[in-house]
Amino acid sequence: MATPEEMYQCQTTSCGYIYNPDKGDRKGKIPKGTRFEDLPDDWKCPICGASKAMFRPLAGYGSGAHDQKLAEGAA
Repeated sequence: MATPEEMYQCQTTSCGYIYNPDKGDRKGKIPKGTRFEDLPDDWKCPICGASKAMFRPLAGYGSGAHDQKLAEGAA
């Protein structure tokens, strides 16, 4: 079972769609509770069809918020 910290949202850089693991993706038949990392490799944004590579995390590793925390801790 994923921890809450692992259940972060990701947003596409194309159309702004936010994948929320708490909701899943009904159109793509992705059940609630599915982490972004666990989505199939061929999963696409249900709005614009962007691939997983076009998404950026809103929290967690690789997000701006995460990078800012690292910078503050290193200062």
